Amino acid sequence: MTTILLTGGTGYIGSHTAVELIAAGYEVVIADDLSNSSKNVVDRIAQISGKKPSFYEIDVADKDDLRKVFSSHHIDAVIHFAGFKSVSESVREPLKYYRNNLDATLSLLEVMKAYGCEKIIFSSSATVYGVSVDSHKFNEEDETGNCSNPYGRTKSMIEDILSDVSKADEGFTSILLRYFNPVGAHESGLIGEEPNGIPNNLMPFITQVAAGILPKLKVFGSDYDTPDGTCIRDYIHVVDLARGHVAALEYAFVHTGCGIFNLGTGKGTSVLEMIHAFEEANGLRIPYEIAERRAGDVPFCVADPSKANDILGWKADKDIVDMCRDSWRWQQNCRNESIK
Repeated sequence: MTTILLTGGTGYIGSHTAVELIAAGYEVVIADDLSNSSKNVVDRIAQISGKKPSFYEIDVADKDDLRKVFSSHHIDAVIHFAGFKSVSESVREPLKYYRNNLDATLSLLEVMKAYGCEKIIFSSSATVYGVSVDSHKFNEEDETGNCSNPYGRTKSMIEDILSDVSKADEGFTSILLRYFNPVGAHESGLIGEEPNGIPNNLMPFITQVAAGILPKLKVFGSDYDTPDGTCIRDYIHVVDLARGHVAALEYAFVHTGCGIFNLGTGKGTSVLEMIHAFEEANGLRIPYEIAERRAGDVPFCVADPSKANDILGWKADKDIVDMCRDSWRWQQNCRNESIK
């Protein structure tokens, strides 16, 4: 059976990808230091999929621990999720982000090379594109590197590293998946986005306000050059995103070199539009206040996903209503479990 290592695999996107990989017939091994996730996610993956992945609680930057994983399993490919991901925190603590995100990737690539593993799918981000002009939808040919924050710069640097490795080794394949804004949760309500502390992303902030955990939502900026003054994003359901990884993996097994794909819907939704969509989908009211702009945010970020549609045979199927309903179901399950 083909075995896939997921670094950061108990995280939000990693856990959903594990479920989809198991459903597609792959053997899954997870390596995660649990710095922003919980070990019980492994059991929840098993509950959904009927199969428990192998799990190693390690820092992916530690090559000795990584070698133990590769020595215990024949790893056919890696999907690399491990990394810090808060835009605002990266602005406050850039060294933390450069050290963690780059070290984890370099250690992983060195160990992969030592064990003859030549396929990697990288969890990149639309932040590598920087700031859009005139509501332009980003495509894979657009310039990258002019990032608005250190988090985005780490993603851009890692893309450059993987591109260089692919050029230097003819047998090596790297697939760079540029995510837009993942939201939602598995329809079972067993896995979803569970941030530590006050959320950095919009949807878990909305759901925590809806659950009464937080008193009201902060909308960061209402004076952007957008129709309602709030930032516009391309929100993609996390299950659609996870299925995109399976499609990318299948592509990687029959191609070499470096491939780049946007994973998004191609549709933009403003912060206020998302709040109102959540209220309508779930019959709830979300109190909010306008706050100062947040450092590192850009006004408009929407994908042109046509390359992934055409080449990977993948497209996002779920809509904003699905995202809102599944997010609220997950939040309610989390709340109920914390009360027990």
